[in-house]
Amino acid sequence: MKHAVALSLGLVIGGLGLLAARSAVAAPVPAAEAAAKATPSAEELLTAMDGNLQFETRTAVIQMDVSDGRRTRSYEMISFGRGESDSAIEYRSPEREKGTRMLKLGDQLWMYMPRAERTQKISGHMMRQGMMGSDVSYEDMMTGSDFAQQYDAVVLGSEVVDGRLHWKVEAKAKDTTVTYPRRLIWIDDGYRIPTKQELFALSGMLMKTWTMSDVQNVEGQMMPMRMEIRDALREGSSTVIVTTELKLGVALEDEVFSKRWLERSQ
Repeated sequence: MKHAVALSLGLVIGGLGLLAARSAVAAPVPAAEAAAKATPSAEELLTAMDGNLQFETRTAVIQMDVSDGRRTRSYEMISFGRGESDSAIEYRSPEREKGTRMLKLGDQLWMYMPRAERTQKISGHMMRQGMMGSDVSYEDMMTGSDFAQQYDAVVLGSEVVDGRLHWKVEAKAKDTTVTYPRRLIWIDDGYRIPTKQELFALSGMLMKTWTMSDVQNVEGQMMPMRMEIRDALREGSSTVIVTTELKLGVALEDEVFSKRWLERSQ
């Protein structure tokens, strides 16, 4: 079974938002050509996007810069993903966070804090807190990428963004269990990946904006290596996540996805 990272860090802990796009590299699209192109259905776009947000296994080294508008804190992590719902992450720096680990098994999430020598389950109101004070909440990390199952959607039209044709899709949640009841998604026509999303609360208030860029060919798959998240409720804040190393289809030990790994000594 494939591991969906989405834009959840199930977009972070599962890969900090790494999105695999298997389509070929497409050249920039002239505006006239974009206007004449047949509009795909929303279901087609979301299904293709879901497929391109999935992979079997992977390891990645991640740089995360968290800014509150006054200062920036930087973190380096190594992350692992296997299957649809198992993932793990370990902080390498800064020194005060070194050895902190997170483990996601199904719909359960734990964090091990080496300084306190304590493992804490993340649940309840804690799910809405930002990971290490970032714009990515633990709730975001638990969100899957099966958008076609979670949302009803319509294509609002096309836009040329940075020389590439995008389809603007409005998606509304099918039930109240979905974290963001409404999304506006800009899906690249060639890559079939969402290069931008605006996430809204039930009230219609904009909650967050996610953008993905620096698409590179990694082992035959097109991967956006940079992601930026901005929380609209936190003025001046931003979180930038950059993948500096990435390996796909790697063999991973079962122990990595266990509480034994979570608490093992350095």
